[in-house]
Amino acid sequence: MSEPKVLNFMGRRHWAAAFSITLLLISVVSLVVRGLNYGLDFTGGAQIEVGYEQPADVEQVRTILTDAGYRDVVVQYFGNNTDVLIRMQEDNNPNLGTDVLALLSQERNDVELRRNEYVGPQVGEELREKGGIGMLVALGLVMVYIALRFQFKFAVGAVAALIHDVIIVLGFFSVTQFAFDLTVLAAILAVIGYSLNDTIVVADRIRENFRTVRRDDSLYLVNLSLTQTLSRTIITSLTTLLVLIALGLFGGELIRAFSEALTVGVVIGTYSSIYVASNILLTMQLSKEDLMPPEKEKADQDEVPSWLADPEDDKP
Repeated sequence: MSEPKVLNFMGRRHWAAAFSITLLLISVVSLVVRGLNYGLDFTGGAQIEVGYEQPADVEQVRTILTDAGYRDVVVQYFGNNTDVLIRMQEDNNPNLGTDVLALLSQERNDVELRRNEYVGPQVGEELREKGGIGMLVALGLVMVYIALRFQFKFAVGAVAALIHDVIIVLGFFSVTQFAFDLTVLAAILAVIGYSLNDTIVVADRIRENFRTVRRDDSLYLVNLSLTQTLSRTIITSLTTLLVLIALGLFGGELIRAFSEALTVGVVIGTYSSIYVASNILLTMQLSKEDLMPPEKEKADQDEVPSWLADPEDDKP
């Protein structure tokens, strides 16, 4: 019987490693140089949403508020060109929304106040610190789980893939300077779960093939495992991406950042489960001996029992 066709994924593992290193370097450099564009959830300040009956001019709104003495004013469209979101670094003032509305009404009378929120800077700093700690704890627990369920080399590969995914998603938001808020942080934690699930499916198949296939070629066994799980990986990723694209297009501004972060995370997570985790397993020289269950200690079959060694004991 001819062997099934096995795709040579790992034949391009060196190119994949170079690609991953390039993305990581770009992400890290951008995070160090540019940082993240933290949203109101992390920086603190006021957020006001106003609506117009006719398309608004964000530059005009920004000029009006800046001339009025407001600090660090950021104005952008919120879903369409008649909804405007205003962020500014101001102290807690319950009447701020009313004051801003009065200023804007002097220029145009077709504006209405829809939302007025305030987040204190201490709360924002606490959210930022606890969010980072949450990601580190999640990665640590994942490593322990994979090491207990599979083997330590699988744990190293899985955690490396997760760190790879998180850094690249953060780098994407640093390069694009899209607002980084709590919804994006929640999306990154979801990316960890998604990528881990995909990696575990691949790892489980690798372990099974290393134990059952009568072949000692680690490269072949990893390629065989990736080929066998490819259809499942593609179907899962595509269906997830279709949902995320729909959310990004029709879900509105409130969840757009969430869908953007998850879309990038799903693409990178699918790539990393194939070319990062598996690549590290080969680099650490995974072998059949690593995955074989420990044999129980058996008595030496050639050892002569004591009752046969001295036949005089059996005489009546």
